[in-house]
Amino acid sequence: MNEDRDAKADALAGELRRQGAGRLTLFLGAAPGVGKTYAMLSRARELQRQGIDTVIGIVETHGRSETAALLEGLEVVPRKRIDYQERTLEELDIDAVLARRPRVALVDELAHRNVPGSRHERRWQDVVELLDAGIDVYTTVNIQHLESLNDIVHRITGVRVRETVPDAVFDRLRDIRLVDLPPRELIERLSQGKVYLPDQAERALQAFFSPSNLTALRELAMQTAADRVEDDLRESQVARGLPGLALRRRVLIAIDGMGASEYLVRAGRRIAERRDAPWSVVTVQPLDAAGPERQAELDRAFALARSLGADTEVLHGTHVADTLLDHAEHDGVSTLVVGRTRERPFARMVNRTLTQQLLQRGAHYELVIISAPEVRARARRNTRHPVQWPGRRDALLAFAAAAASTLLAWIAERWVGLEDLSMVFIVAVVLVAARTRMAAAVLAAILCFLAYNFFFIEPTFTLFIGARQGVTTVTLFLVAALVAGRLASRLRMQVLALRAANAHATVLQDLGRQLSSAADLGQVLKAGRATLERSLGMDAWLRVGEVSDASGGAALEPIDDAAADWVLAHGQPAGCHTDTLASSAWWFLPLRNGADTIGVMGLKFGAVPKRPTAESRRLAEAMAEDIAQAALRTRLVSDLESARMANETERLRSALLSSVSHDLRSPLAAMVGSASSLANYANAMSEDDRKSLLDTILLEGDRLDRYIQNLLDMTRLGHTGLSLNRDWIGVDELVGSAASRLRRYQPGVKLQVSLAGGLPPIRVHPALVEQALFNVLENAAKFSPPGETIDIAARLADGHLQLDVRDRGPGIPEQERSRIFDMFYSVERGDRGRQGTGLGLTIAQGMVNAHGGSVEALPTPDGRGTLIRITLPLLEPPPSSKMPDAD
Repeated sequence: MNEDRDAKADALAGELRRQGAGRLTLFLGAAPGVGKTYAMLSRARELQRQGIDTVIGIVETHGRSETAALLEGLEVVPRKRIDYQERTLEELDIDAVLARRPRVALVDELAHRNVPGSRHERRWQDVVELLDAGIDVYTTVNIQHLESLNDIVHRITGVRVRETVPDAVFDRLRDIRLVDLPPRELIERLSQGKVYLPDQAERALQAFFSPSNLTALRELAMQTAADRVEDDLRESQVARGLPGLALRRRVLIAIDGMGASEYLVRAGRRIAERRDAPWSVVTVQPLDAAGPERQAELDRAFALARSLGADTEVLHGTHVADTLLDHAEHDGVSTLVVGRTRERPFARMVNRTLTQQLLQRGAHYELVIISAPEVRARARRNTRHPVQWPGRRDALLAFAAAAASTLLAWIAERWVGLEDLSMVFIVAVVLVAARTRMAAAVLAAILCFLAYNFFFIEPTFTLFIGARQGVTTVTLFLVAALVAGRLASRLRMQVLALRAANAHATVLQDLGRQLSSAADLGQVLKAGRATLERSLGMDAWLRVGEVSDASGGAALEPIDDAAADWVLAHGQPAGCHTDTLASSAWWFLPLRNGADTIGVMGLKFGAVPKRPTAESRRLAEAMAEDIAQAALRTRLVSDLESARMANETERLRSALLSSVSHDLRSPLAAMVGSASSLANYANAMSEDDRKSLLDTILLEGDRLDRYIQNLLDMTRLGHTGLSLNRDWIGVDELVGSAASRLRRYQPGVKLQVSLAGGLPPIRVHPALVEQALFNVLENAAKFSPPGETIDIAARLADGHLQLDVRDRGPGIPEQERSRIFDMFYSVERGDRGRQGTGLGLTIAQGMVNAHGGSVEALPTPDGRGTLIRITLPLLEPPPSSKMPDAD
């Protein structure tokens, strides 16, 4: 069956290979010079000998003769030559490789940045295109170029690597080959000039190529390769329907809060440290199985584990061994560390201990059993006091159930004639077990057994049983009562655990819903605090950075502030019911992002703080994680927005400098040239020439004045806003004034004005609206072909005035019509060419928007040119108002 399953898996993989993309093989190294390219070329020669079609897309030998020698006999695709800054550079010719379509293509230096003008910005994008085309790719990369490790490499080396490869590319790996070289040998190669030139090698040895850096990077490369191999194996096992295997050692420590938890944590940490393995600490806990002392011990052990670098988790389940083994298989654990459990008499006949169950069923795990002095002392105490008696409330319930069942059995026997009275007592035991713990159920079973024997088994009113059948009856009754009580008690625990888990999930779901709608950090903290107070019934306080949110805005006491600051500095809980600043009335938890603490969450249980229950502690910690992630999300959004604003500011600054350099210098150059000619050659010029130069000075001066006025208007729009001095003006006067002004600057322009009849006056700031209309007309005139007419139309539509300005230029692409109103934005193919400043339409839109109107670019009916529509709201003039006289 296994062979059939393997064959099917291989067939499926082959079919996916035929239908899908190419496969990626990565040669990974810790640093430059370890021999990645050499290893890749050696592998290519092996493929060639096997008859596999292999070509070299691009390989960088860096002048190393032994590497260049491996190129002999391999087909090399000619590189693409690109001119850049008066130099000719060579890059991968991806089109040539796609046309050649080999089985395997070699592409060196995956993280390389391509020359501007290439199809893709980065070489890894070229590789992705080749993979999508079904070509297998062999490539090389150093560990410092992996995007997810960028911060770690920066902390190790102090160098921020700019050329990185997204982790998504690594998800397409078929094979990863670690090319390793001890740091000492790599430094020797560097000193011999086999990696860099001598002057570069000397600088590298003093910085990036230090022995400590190389050792750390080598370890990082090995871990990355091991993680990839383990992930691949686990995916393969899952695809074949087999359980996952753990290749890397991971240590799981199980504690129970019964006297040796902290000892186990310390011992397990030493085991994990000796094996250089990640480790975690868990406990398996039914809902109500942990008393106050046991819960306090578990809390201390978890706090100790977190301070030592472990992950902690509380597992729920009625079968401890099954729960531990399931968790170990899910997390890829190789070593289980547990405390020694005392073997009970007749254990093989009744019930196996936890260690016996793990030894029997955990065959694939290394099991470490640790016995602590506290465990042996506890075993001796348990031998002297083996019974844990039920509490007063549970005992009273057991006695009441026994008495009630006795009364009901007497009534049923006397008045109903029921002969089998044992069911009455069994029902009483089940009811007690469903509402209490097992100890109370056992007490109820014993009391019911005695009552049943004393009152209803012949001879009555004595514990003596005369008939043999009576002995069998009461014995079976006791066994049935104990079994039913045990099952009912276990079922109750499971129901309560499911109910608590459902409540836990509901609270987290509600918190997630509230946090998802929070737009900024303040809203995140407010939503988190409100959900904490509603769900846990406590006062809450949150702080992330300089932003905080407290219940009712109350300020913390100095001791509370000190506890919060300690949590922020050390990343561990503090305050009430902890070992740090326990006199504080608040219980403070860290808000973490991995190993970093980004904020603090505080909870207050009332005027007299009570110790939080285990469930409330777990819920509070889970909510703290969600709030921390939401805070990180808002911080990321803020950082992205800041980066966007910085980029936009830089773009506008560059556009402004470019515009100023052109639009200021051009008129100034014409004015200076004309004035210089008049100053030097006025006597030799005719009157017409002198007048022409003076007209040029005047025209360019007006042009310069308009440009400066545009800049001033843009400043007013962006900072102080516009102050509107509204007055009534006729539409014909407004259009006529703007048209006359345009003809003064451009005498050859042709305008066709069409005003609908009966247009009422409009109440606007006349100068601003005229300037907006003039800017639109000037924009249309600038790009209309010579001799073409610009149409101006005015009419009423839906209670608004519409002013349409249509040109017959090349038009504006549909996808860019909304952008022409952005500052300094130009459309070469449309109405916003490079000769414009890119401010005219922006200012027009700002002035019209200040009046409650709008400006939009629309296509023309015949598809030629562009239609700019200005829409202004109409205000009813007073009855006595009159149209002002036109100039």
